[in-house]
Amino acid sequence: MIQEWYGVARGETMGQIARMKIRGLLLIALYLLYPRTALAETTKEFRVCADPQNMPFSNRQQEGFENKIAGVMAKAFGAPPSYVWWGQRRGFIRNTMNATLKEGRCNIMIGAPQGYDLVRTTKPYYRSTYVFVYRKDKGLQIKTLDDPILKKIRIGVHLLGEDYGNPPPVYALSRRGIVGNVVGFQTFYSAQNPESKLIDAVAGGQVDAAIVWGPAAGYFVKHQRVPLEMVPVPSGKGDLPFAFDISMGVKSGDDALLAQVEKVLATKHAEIVSILKNYGVPLLEGKVEAK
Repeated sequence: MIQEWYGVARGETMGQIARMKIRGLLLIALYLLYPRTALAETTKEFRVCADPQNMPFSNRQQEGFENKIAGVMAKAFGAPPSYVWWGQRRGFIRNTMNATLKEGRCNIMIGAPQGYDLVRTTKPYYRSTYVFVYRKDKGLQIKTLDDPILKKIRIGVHLLGEDYGNPPPVYALSRRGIVGNVVGFQTFYSAQNPESKLIDAVAGGQVDAAIVWGPAAGYFVKHQRVPLEMVPVPSGKGDLPFAFDISMGVKSGDDALLAQVEKVLATKHAEIVSILKNYGVPLLEGKVEAK
C-alpha cells in the first residue's frame, strides 16, 4: 500500500503501478528460480562405463587416458564425471549401460570399437593398431609377421581366455605354424598379474618380443627404463585386421546423446589427441593395408 500510494503521489496512474508490480513479481520469481536452476546444472551427471583396473585405459584412481578423455568430455557437457565400474569382459554392457536398476546405469563408453553392436557408436575419434614390441639392444628388426626370426624367438601375446576368441596375433601366428614358442599372458588383471606384465617381460628378457594392442602397450613402453621399439603390425593376405577405429558408445536409440557426444568430439579433437599421444597411443592416419 505504501508503494502504491507513493506512486499515485508522484502522478503515476494505477495502470502503471499494476505493470510495475507485475515486473517486480517476475524479477522476484527469476531470482528465486535461478539458484535452483544453477544447482540443477551442477548436479547433472556424466556417467561413464569403465573398468576399475585396466591401465592405461582406466582405473578407480582415474589415471588412465580414457579417464582423462572422460574429464574433457564431461567438462564440455557441464557435468562432473561419475563412474559405473565393471570389468571389461562378458557382461560389461549388460551390467553397466543396460543395468536393471537406473542407479546402476552409465550412459557413455569412452572406448568402443567402431560398429560394436552392443552400443550405438559415434564416428571414430582415433585409429590404432597392434604393434611388435622388442628391446632396441637385441638387434631385432621385425616389421612383418612373415619374418623368419619369429619362429626362433619367444613371443608374448595376450590371451583373452574363455570370454572371447583370442586376438588377431594368436590366429596370425598359428596360421604360420608359430605356436610352440608363443607365451600367453592373461588379461584378468590383479596385484599378481599387473597390466604391465607383458611389456615388463619384454624389458626383462622373459620373452624376446611381444605383439600387443598398441593403446595397451604404448604407455608401458614409455615408462620402461630399457629402451623398447614399437612397430605397427601389417596384416598379411588372409589375416584378420590389426588396425581398428575407436569410437565412443552410447545406449542404442539415444540419438540425442549421440549427437551431443559427436559435437563435443569434434570441438575437443585436438585436446583428446594430445591426451592419446601423452599416453603413447600409436595413432594411424589411414588403414594398414593388407600386403
